[in-house]
Amino acid sequence: MSLITDLQWRHAVKAYDPTKKVSQENIDKILEAARFAPTSSGLQPFKVLVVENQALKDELAKGALNPDCMRECSHVLVFAAWDKYTEERIDKVYDFTTDERDLPRGRFGSYTDKLKSIYLNEAAEHNFAHTARQTYIALGLALAQAAELRVDSTPAEGFDNKVVDEVLQLDKLGLKSVSLMYVGVADASRDWISTMKKVRMPKEEFVIEYK
Repeated sequence: MSLITDLQWRHAVKAYDPTKKVSQENIDKILEAARFAPTSSGLQPFKVLVVENQALKDELAKGALNPDCMRECSHVLVFAAWDKYTEERIDKVYDFTTDERDLPRGRFGSYTDKLKSIYLNEAAEHNFAHTARQTYIALGLALAQAAELRVDSTPAEGFDNKVVDEVLQLDKLGLKSVSLMYVGVADASRDWISTMKKVRMPKEEFVIEYK
């Protein structure tokens, strides 16, 4: 199947069957797609937290716009970005990269020095605005991978970030939540949007071409 066919299949599920689980194999594939997402300077300034524990999902649901989705889906994927850039974080990524490529540490020192001169002189909130944007690339690839696997999903920003951050103690990890992805098996009897025609603006309204 083509990627376009996969994307035409998917929709943002509005209700999940709490009795059904997504296989670990498929969860791993979705996470792998997110892990290989491109990021600015290859820094991967975010993590994906996988919440399957029901008690935790119940706690997270207290701040959700659609709490039933949060409670009843198989897994909640939390895309959480670095709260700020630090010298240690930048060096850790580039040390790992050079080690994996059998290059001497410091091989990209002039470039990492430039990154540090930019990011470390910015306010933490500006850093976070940048790291947060990176997570959406990974979220998009995770949604596409789920569609290829015919795994139902829902991207979500309708939640209280403070609740998620506190429940998962993200401050201890130097992270802040950005977006969620509910993964599970749709409940056809309650997923009211599933029978509706999928609608997107036509190409001539969506695309502006300069030839």
